[in-house]
Order: sequence, then structure tokens, then C-alpha cells
Amino acid sequence: MKKRMRRWNFTLCFSFTVAVFIVMLWMSVTEDNGGGTGGASGGLLYRVAAPILLLSGVSNLTDTNSNGISCYDDEASNTVEEITSSTSPPPVKGKSIFFHETSCASSIQGGIVLTPRQACAVESAAKMNPDLEVYLLFTSPINLNNSTAKNKVVTQLLTYPNIRVRHLNFEKYFMGSPLEEWYKGGALKASRWPRSHASDALRFLTLWKYGGTYLDLDVVVTRSLSGLSNFAGAESNTDVAAGVLNFHSEGLGHEMAEACLDNLRSEFKGDDWGNNGPGVITRVLKKLCKSRHVRDMTPERCRGFAVLPPSAFYPIPWRQWKLYFDESSSAKTMARLKNSLAIHVWNKFSVTMNVTVGSRQPYGLIAQEYCPRVYAHCGPVF
Repeated sequence: MKKRMRRWNFTLCFSFTVAVFIVMLWMSVTEDNGGGTGGASGGLLYRVAAPILLLSGVSNLTDTNSNGISCYDDEASNTVEEITSSTSPPPVKGKSIFFHETSCASSIQGGIVLTPRQACAVESAAKMNPDLEVYLLFTSPINLNNSTAKNKVVTQLLTYPNIRVRHLNFEKYFMGSPLEEWYKGGALKASRWPRSHASDALRFLTLWKYGGTYLDLDVVVTRSLSGLSNFAGAESNTDVAAGVLNFHSEGLGHEMAEACLDNLRSEFKGDDWGNNGPGVITRVLKKLCKSRHVRDMTPERCRGFAVLPPSAFYPIPWRQWKLYFDESSSAKTMARLKNSLAIHVWNKFSVTMNVTVGSRQPYGLIAQEYCPRVYAHCGPVF
């Protein structure tokens, strides 16, 4: 009983300390920026808050031990074609959109595990870009037949002719790349956040292999990305985010992809949640553009690479993610999204918030327009 009380007191004190720390940091960011939504320290605050929320059980970043990627070594259970298979054409270089699902949930449950919101992201990319191939890559072995029988939203995704579901064998995928020895060395398995850092490595590696566009599974595409090349999106005045990336398969784009792999390999930190994703692209761009400030990263200074403003992909900052669920301010929120190419909806924070199908919640309105098939088959709650 006394041990339980001590454990409870410790947990309470820790949670209180974390809350005070976040509030103080938030206040300092707001004060530094006149109460704005971006801010000079916004990216730092996100990188600090996300793993803290993970540890306290608030976030969906359930990724704190190496057992979380044990399924990556399981080849026998997979029935889906490999992305590197020679039996079908590889992705058309520079003409594909890629999503990665790096959890082991599909392996555990015997079929594709994909939430309606993740499926919405994939459908929106396919719907808004019918001329591009959309690849959904799983690191977990999966059984596609079981998936179509169990998961209605997966069935809806497969009605799109430009969606490809593939498995990604981790060890084979890294062979012959600048990260081959890094992966063999065990840095990823030793990471505190192995699944998150697997996702970080894969986005840069996939674009190094094929070029094209990488998107997080909580990004809803609202316009065609066809014809656009070599771009990323600023999340704030100090950070370039890694949730939306495009590198051309040749020239500057391939050079950028290789520079990102080199930077990740040389500066990888397994105990720093944000260092290996947004940290990588920000550091590479600072060097390319010869600028310490994101606001100065113009195509002229960056050899033609475009760092698009927050309104392009992150119109609602992560600190205001609840606006996507607030029906009372729906009109104002939707107005802020009208010029975006895609919308990052911060599912790491919002995963426990419900969207009632048929409501005027902004996230629901977005889904109804840009992923209508998934939205129509997700049940009463999206």
C-alpha cells in the first residue's frame, strides 16, 4: 500500500512539474512573438512537448522501446508484394506520392490496421492527384485478403486505380544506400523512439530512391501536387517541418535527399524525438541556403528549392489543433484553410478527439470533401 502511494505521489508530482514546464515555455513563446501562432520558439516547444506528452500517456506516440519494431524482421508472415519486387514496375521516379505506416499493429492483428483518418490521408492524395501513383508502404507484414474482409476503409482505398499497397522489407530496403551501415549498426533498434525514427529515416530514403512526394499519414491533400517539385513546408519562423517533402529524382532533388541521409547518419540522436526528422531537413536547408533563418530561405538563395510558408501545409499550428474539432468556430477555421495545398491535422495530439459524421466540425467537413469514400464508410465517428 505504501509503495503504491509513493508511486502515485511520484506520478502526480511528475505530471504537475511537466504541466508547469509546458505552460511556462508556452508563455515564453507567446510573449516573444506577441501572441502569434508561429513564433521563433514554436518548433522547439513542439519537439519538447510531444515526447513529454508521450511519456505522460496523452499523445499517440506510443513508441518507447525497441520491441515496437520487432515485426520488421518478420518476412514469413507477409503476403503483400514488396516495394522492391521485380515482378511489377517500380514507382515512376518523381511521379509518385508515398505514405509509410511503421507500426507493428498490422502484424499483430493479421490484416491491415489503418484508422479512417489515416485512410483519409491516402484517399485525398489519390483523389486530388489521379495522374500520380500513391504508395502506401507497410513495414509490418500484412495479409491483404484479411484486410479487405475486416476493414471497410481499406476496401474503399482499393477502389482507386492509382493506389498501391506494398510491403517494405527494412533490411533489404537499406541495402546499397548511404544508411546501410547505419542500420546494420543497430542505431535504430537502440533508439528511445524507434518507430518515429524509422519513419524519419524512411521518408528521406524513399525520396532518395525514387524522388516524388512524401506525406505523413495525418496530412489531407486539398489540391493537386502535380507539376510541383523540390519543396518543403515551414512550420514556423525557425523550423522547416518534415511532414510534407518533395525531392526531384535527379539534380538538386536527389542531391537534397542524399544530404538528408548523410545528415541523419552523422547527427542521429536516438534520445531526441525531433532531431532526426524536422531537424534533418532544417539543418540541410540552412547549409544549402546559407541562411540561419527560415524566413530567408527563398528559391533564389536555395538554388531553386522552395520552402513554402506555414499556410501551405500547416495553416493551423500544432498548439491550436483543437480548432479542427471546434464546431463553433468552423467558418473561421475553414477560411484559414482555403489557400492550402494540404492540411496537417496533428493526429499525434488529436487522436482521442471524436469527429461526429455529419457535423460541422472542420475536420469532418474536410474529410467529406477530400476523402468522401472513407468518410462515408467509417461509421458514426470519424
